[in-house]
Amino acid sequence: MELGPPDESGRRSPVPVPGSEFTLPADTAVIAIGYEGDEAIIRATPGLRAFGKHLIRVDRETYQTSRPGVFAGGDNVNGADLVVTALADGRRAAQAIDRYLRQLMAQAPSRAAAG
Repeated sequence: MELGPPDESGRRSPVPVPGSEFTLPADTAVIAIGYEGDEAIIRATPGLRAFGKHLIRVDRETYQTSRPGVFAGGDNVNGADLVVTALADGRRAAQAIDRYLRQLMAQAPSRAAAG
Protein backbone atom coordinates (compact mmCIF):
# COMPACT_ATOMS: atom_id res chain seq x y z
CA MET A 1 0.00 0.00 0.00
CA GLU A 2 1.00 3.57 -0.57
CA LEU A 3 -0.72 6.90 -0.14
CA GLY A 4 -2.71 8.01 -3.14
CA PRO A 5 -3.34 11.57 -4.27
CA PRO A 6 -5.21 13.94 -1.95
CA ASP A 7 -9.00 14.06 -2.25
CA GLU A 8 -11.13 17.25 -2.11
CA SER A 9 -10.46 17.58 1.62
CA GLY A 10 -6.70 17.12 1.19
CA ARG A 11 -6.72 13.67 2.75
CA ARG A 12 -4.65 10.94 1.10
CA SER A 13 -6.01 7.39 1.19
CA PRO A 14 -4.01 4.17 0.90
CA VAL A 15 -4.02 2.47 -2.49
CA PRO A 16 -2.70 -0.99 -3.40
CA VAL A 17 0.68 -1.29 -5.11
CA PRO A 18 0.47 -3.94 -7.86
CA GLY A 19 2.92 -6.80 -7.30
CA SER A 20 3.63 -5.87 -3.67
CA GLU A 21 1.67 -8.77 -2.18
CA PHE A 22 3.60 -11.27 -0.06
CA THR A 23 3.00 -14.23 2.24
CA LEU A 24 4.25 -14.13 5.80
CA PRO A 25 4.58 -17.51 7.53
CA ALA A 26 3.26 -17.49 11.09
CA ASP A 27 2.62 -19.91 13.93
CA THR A 28 -0.16 -17.79 15.43
CA ALA A 29 -2.72 -15.34 14.08
CA VAL A 30 -4.25 -12.64 16.25
CA ILE A 31 -7.70 -11.63 15.05
CA ALA A 32 -8.46 -7.91 15.19
CA ILE A 33 -12.17 -7.52 14.58
CA GLY A 34 -13.13 -3.95 15.27
CA TYR A 35 -16.08 -2.06 16.71
CA GLU A 36 -18.09 -4.96 18.11
CA GLY A 37 -17.50 -8.55 19.03
CA ASP A 38 -18.05 -11.26 16.45
CA GLU A 39 -20.54 -13.90 17.54
CA ALA A 40 -19.10 -16.28 14.91
CA ILE A 41 -15.98 -16.62 17.09
CA ILE A 42 -18.14 -17.61 20.04
CA ARG A 43 -20.13 -20.12 17.98
CA ALA A 44 -17.00 -21.60 16.39
CA THR A 45 -15.04 -22.03 19.64
CA PRO A 46 -16.35 -24.89 21.80
CA GLY A 47 -16.23 -24.16 25.51
CA LEU A 48 -15.83 -20.40 25.08
CA ARG A 49 -18.05 -18.69 27.65
CA ALA A 50 -19.81 -15.54 26.58
CA PHE A 51 -22.26 -12.99 27.86
CA GLY A 52 -24.77 -11.41 25.61
CA LYS A 53 -24.59 -12.28 21.95
CA HIS A 54 -21.19 -10.88 21.04
CA LEU A 55 -19.01 -10.57 24.16
CA ILE A 56 -16.43 -13.08 25.38
CA ARG A 57 -16.07 -13.64 29.12
CA VAL A 58 -12.46 -13.32 30.35
CA ASP A 59 -10.52 -13.23 33.60
CA ARG A 60 -9.88 -9.47 33.96
CA GLU A 61 -6.40 -10.08 35.41
CA THR A 62 -5.13 -12.41 32.68
CA TYR A 63 -7.54 -11.84 29.78
CA GLN A 64 -7.71 -15.62 29.47
CA THR A 65 -11.05 -17.02 28.36
CA SER A 66 -12.76 -20.12 29.71
CA ARG A 67 -10.52 -22.12 27.36
CA PRO A 68 -6.95 -22.49 28.64
CA GLY A 69 -4.50 -20.77 26.32
CA VAL A 70 -7.18 -18.69 24.57
CA PHE A 71 -7.10 -14.96 25.32
CA ALA A 72 -9.37 -12.08 24.26
CA GLY A 73 -9.62 -8.33 24.69
CA GLY A 74 -10.87 -5.12 23.14
CA ASP A 75 -14.31 -4.94 21.55
CA ASN A 76 -14.77 -8.72 21.85
CA VAL A 77 -14.73 -8.31 25.63
CA ASN A 78 -15.90 -4.74 26.28
CA GLY A 79 -18.20 -4.05 23.36
CA ALA A 80 -17.74 -0.84 21.36
CA ASP A 81 -15.14 1.28 23.12
CA LEU A 82 -12.19 3.56 22.46
CA VAL A 83 -9.20 2.35 20.46
CA VAL A 84 -6.98 3.14 23.43
CA THR A 85 -8.98 0.66 25.54
CA ALA A 86 -8.42 -2.07 22.96
CA LEU A 87 -4.71 -1.20 22.85
CA ALA A 88 -4.46 -1.42 26.63
CA ASP A 89 -6.29 -4.77 26.60
CA GLY A 90 -3.90 -5.99 23.91
CA ARG A 91 -0.86 -5.00 25.92
CA ARG A 92 -2.15 -6.64 29.12
CA ALA A 93 -3.22 -9.75 27.22
CA ALA A 94 0.21 -9.96 25.54
CA GLN A 95 1.90 -9.81 28.95
CA ALA A 96 -0.45 -12.50 30.26
CA ILE A 97 0.19 -14.67 27.18
CA ASP A 98 3.94 -14.31 27.73
CA ARG A 99 3.58 -15.42 31.38
CA TYR A 100 1.33 -18.30 30.31
CA LEU A 101 3.80 -19.55 27.68
CA ARG A 102 6.79 -19.18 30.01
CA GLN A 103 4.95 -21.23 32.62
CA LEU A 104 4.17 -23.93 30.04
CA MET A 105 7.81 -24.02 28.97
CA ALA A 106 8.98 -24.28 32.59
CA GLN A 107 6.64 -27.25 33.14
CA ALA A 108 7.64 -29.04 29.92
CA PRO A 109 10.05 -31.96 30.31
CA SER A 110 13.61 -31.12 29.33
CA ARG A 111 14.67 -32.30 25.87
CA ALA A 112 18.02 -33.39 27.31
CA ALA A 113 16.27 -35.61 29.87
CA ALA A 114 14.08 -37.13 27.16
CA GLY A 115 16.93 -37.98 24.78
